[in-house]
Amino acid sequence: MIIDVKRWGFFQLDSRFLDEYRERPVNWGFGDLSWVTYKRTYSRDGEDWWQTCQRVIEGMFTIQRVHCLERGLPWDEEKAHGFACKAYDRLFQFKWTPPGRGLWMMGSDYIYERGGAALNNCGFISTKEIDRNFSRPFAWMFGMSMLGVGVGFDTKGAGKREIVRPERNDDNFVIHDSREGWADALTCLLDAYVGEGSLPATWDYSQVRKKGAEIKSFGGVASGPAPLQKMLETLDALLSTYVGKKVDSRLIVDTMNITGRCVVSGGVRRTAQIAFGEPDDQEFLDLKMDMEKVSAWRWASNNSISAKVGMDYSDVAKRTAVNGEPGYLWLDNARAFGRMKDPADWKDERAEGSNPCVEQTLWDKELCCLVETYPAHHDSFEDFKETLRVAYQYAKTVTLIQTHDAGTNAVMLRNRRIGCSMTGIVQAINKHGYRNFFNWCDEGYGYIQYLDKKYSDWLCIPRSIKTTSVKPSGTVSLLAGATPGVHWDHAPYYIRRVRVQAGHDLIDICREAGYHIEEDHYSDNTMVISFPTKVQSLDRRKNEVSLREKIDLAAQVQYYWADNQVSCTAEFDPETEADEIPQILAAYETRLKGISFLPMSNHGYVQAPYEAISEEKYNELMEGITPLKQGPSGTLAHDQDDKFCSGIACEVKL
Repeated sequence: MIIDVKRWGFFQLDSRFLDEYRERPVNWGFGDLSWVTYKRTYSRDGEDWWQTCQRVIEGMFTIQRVHCLERGLPWDEEKAHGFACKAYDRLFQFKWTPPGRGLWMMGSDYIYERGGAALNNCGFISTKEIDRNFSRPFAWMFGMSMLGVGVGFDTKGAGKREIVRPERNDDNFVIHDSREGWADALTCLLDAYVGEGSLPATWDYSQVRKKGAEIKSFGGVASGPAPLQKMLETLDALLSTYVGKKVDSRLIVDTMNITGRCVVSGGVRRTAQIAFGEPDDQEFLDLKMDMEKVSAWRWASNNSISAKVGMDYSDVAKRTAVNGEPGYLWLDNARAFGRMKDPADWKDERAEGSNPCVEQTLWDKELCCLVETYPAHHDSFEDFKETLRVAYQYAKTVTLIQTHDAGTNAVMLRNRRIGCSMTGIVQAINKHGYRNFFNWCDEGYGYIQYLDKKYSDWLCIPRSIKTTSVKPSGTVSLLAGATPGVHWDHAPYYIRRVRVQAGHDLIDICREAGYHIEEDHYSDNTMVISFPTKVQSLDRRKNEVSLREKIDLAAQVQYYWADNQVSCTAEFDPETEADEIPQILAAYETRLKGISFLPMSNHGYVQAPYEAISEEKYNELMEGITPLKQGPSGTLAHDQDDKFCSGIACEVKL
């Protein structure tokens, strides 16, 4: 057991305190859409919101309690309970939220027994050492993805290994019914193709639980062996075409993407990938041109380049103008700087990449936990500071838990990296004023540094290498009714599509209420529910905001708030703004660490998460829709989180 609750006991909120919230109405930001998103994604065993808040807060303070008592550090139960009540109330009111990972996993037995990897949003793995251990980065990606971590990877291993014809034995490889068992099968296959093992005569899937069986530890239901079998067969066929050839960037990306497809196609989890290639690697840049492969598995990652300050962006930006890829990560900026306001300190000189939404600077094998705050849900900076104290403490608490992976622990326990994020930033600017909001950012950042020294000293752990970021916050923002991250709202009226595992009881509830439901075009065993949405208060829709203004907002937040990074998908008009992309990249390359783009039309994806509609169309769709019967609803699985993006590559994420 990682968190020894049997010896040290649990932290518990007083039942009299909880009684105040049992019947209190929840201020769901988008009504039915928010409730369905919550029930689909975060409600364990049919929880209601007050119970999810209880599990999260009790889990957070249990981890602190055990950490202190195990080490003989001071622990004041009464003081902790007082602060826990404040943290609970602010969570219930959506002044802050854990990330989706935390809403689902914090306080669960799985975390106490298996470690903290599943509480982390972000990860990165480098392929630079595949000459030493070929299968390691792919197995790491696969294992973390099955826990719901979004993972970035690079293509630095290209040219470092040669694929050989594998030896075959007479064995029957029995695949154990666990995350580790699936990863072992992947490792066996990959190692055989570099001469470090042999392929079995048969893969035995008999121990893998049948589709629909309950997964008691992690939660959800089993996908059955079909996705795993498809992955192994596809990789076997792919690798056989490389016999006698060097590993190239295409093979690295395809192998990662095929493992990602396996995780997604089970229908019970969503993960994310981002691939980082070199700007002059034409093979990498052409990966999304093969539409057959894109449809088969290459949709599983966003692809970005490791950009260099001063480079010529003209050619690569032409590709970005077509479908938004590649995106851009200025790794040297991420290594050298915290906030762009502050002098270079090179704290992150060993950073290798970033996570799929590019809000976290990460070392090889590093994971990181994010946490959300909602500045527009506050009327004063003093109130917001109290929320920052809660949010910071949640994220720092997650760093107290070791993971199942020794290499990851070696990085995380040193760096203690966290990402205190803001969402609803456009709403906050509209409410508090442009300059006043950035004063909040600047003063809030300073306050978090004060908190980090205070709490790190108390817990007797290192200070965090970096502490702040802005994530895109698609799903959690839906609960709170916030605009996602630094982005403007889509339109005054739009269809918001939510992906749900086939067989989930929410499908019948939504169908009975009159919502449109159809099969997912991209993922097996997944249904899409369409929610007509009306924005109650809209300053400007995103297509009324220039590309430069979108980029500039990200740069300002990178300057005043984020010492990690700001996740920004800058949507542009392909007819009038595509030609500006090279100039914008050159103008902002010293003010940003990462940026991605997306054309506002012709993205080529059906069933996009957001689709603007007219008021007339909205009224037509709402005819015949009745309020959902919001009652107890069992959660068959921890299903998808949706990221803010209009394309499927951002959708297929945790």
